[in-house]
Amino acid sequence: MTQGGIFRALLLFSLPLLAGNFFQQCYNTVDSIVLGNFVGKAALAAVGTTTPIINTLIGLFLGLSAGIGVVISQFYGAKEEEKVGQAVQTSLLLVLLLCGVFTAVGIAMVPGMLRLMATPADVFPQAARYLRIYFAGVSGLMLYNLGAGILRAVGDARRPLYFLLFSAGVNTGLDLLFVAVFHWGIAGAAIATVAAQVLSAGLVLGVLTRSRGCYRIQWRGMRMHRGILRNIFVVGVPSALQLAITSFSNVFVQSYVNRFASSCMAGWAAYQKIDAFVILPMTTLSVTATTFVGQNVGAGNWDRAKQGIRCALAMATVVTGVLLVPLMVFAQPLCTLFNQEPEVLGYGVYFIRLISPFYLVANFNQIYAGALRGAGDAKVPMVIMLGSFVVFRQLYLFVTYQVAGTLLPVALGYPVGWVVCSGVLLWYYRSGRWMAHSLVTPAGRGTDRERE
Repeated sequence: MTQGGIFRALLLFSLPLLAGNFFQQCYNTVDSIVLGNFVGKAALAAVGTTTPIINTLIGLFLGLSAGIGVVISQFYGAKEEEKVGQAVQTSLLLVLLLCGVFTAVGIAMVPGMLRLMATPADVFPQAARYLRIYFAGVSGLMLYNLGAGILRAVGDARRPLYFLLFSAGVNTGLDLLFVAVFHWGIAGAAIATVAAQVLSAGLVLGVLTRSRGCYRIQWRGMRMHRGILRNIFVVGVPSALQLAITSFSNVFVQSYVNRFASSCMAGWAAYQKIDAFVILPMTTLSVTATTFVGQNVGAGNWDRAKQGIRCALAMATVVTGVLLVPLMVFAQPLCTLFNQEPEVLGYGVYFIRLISPFYLVANFNQIYAGALRGAGDAKVPMVIMLGSFVVFRQLYLFVTYQVAGTLLPVALGYPVGWVVCSGVLLWYYRSGRWMAHSLVTPAGRGTDRERE
């Protein structure tokens, strides 16, 4: 990441990461396709309504994972191998502790969250069953993302991809077996997802244990290092809060959608699953920018870091623009993958064609936020994103729904938040204030905060 052509470095790193994200996204999407076709629209709506609940809790962990990745990538770029090893030890112990906490909290919050979203009675039982099983096995997802994040932070995006390819295939096979053959319904889909995630976690932890690099997991004598933990929290906690609160705000967006009955909910679920694939290039390049900026800031290459940010933004914009054409043209055939009922298809196509052009704007907030985190500045992106995606969006939805009471302003809730966030982040990036937040000095020595 610190040498050679920038475009080539970003491309070679992002392609396996993109493929990995694609297959990870397949987990929940395969559940939706199988349930929508073999069980019905109520089951599809149930899986769709679980998404913001899952993302609320998982967002907390993924934010902390971002902090872990930034710390490791900056120390790796600065060639401080001992600090890389300490960061791996600290991260693993932290995540093992969080696994138990997230499992208990996730299961406990299920009924209240579903009621908060005004989940219809015909959807509530299936959604609750799916969520309880999912959170019971959430440790697999957390440990996989930790291990994959460590490998990506040191520039290895290929092996996480291989593990996801294998586990995604297992998930698809188990989904069909448990739902289509054994007729276990939504519980079968949840069990298949958990089993595949546990498998991927075992594979990535096995590789890290056998590795000879400085990022190797050494199970004996592991301990947390206070300075490293503080650095993880400095970057990770703002990111975690931003992701979790934003996802929690989506619970309220979902509650507005739920007011338009199960056909609208099913169409919204189909749109969300398709949306998750189309935005993968921008989210992947955001993670790539985090690693690229982190390593170059750690090495003191600020000019190269800025060039990488511009290159990542251009790549994301071009790819997103190309994807929009077939998305708009083939919106209906894509929705039929999830359900064939005309009313469900109508809603799905409506959401896709209305919202998807705004992805070009969303590119800016994704790339700049990822780049700023890589530089060690996580607080300001958190404030900007929370202000845009939570405060502004919720006020917008409340006011417009009270005035109009129709689906159009609800559907535009996401785009208006993207526009505001991208504009403010662009202004902050150009101000240059983010450059004062590096966790290591240009010479590669730890900051005072880390040396404590």
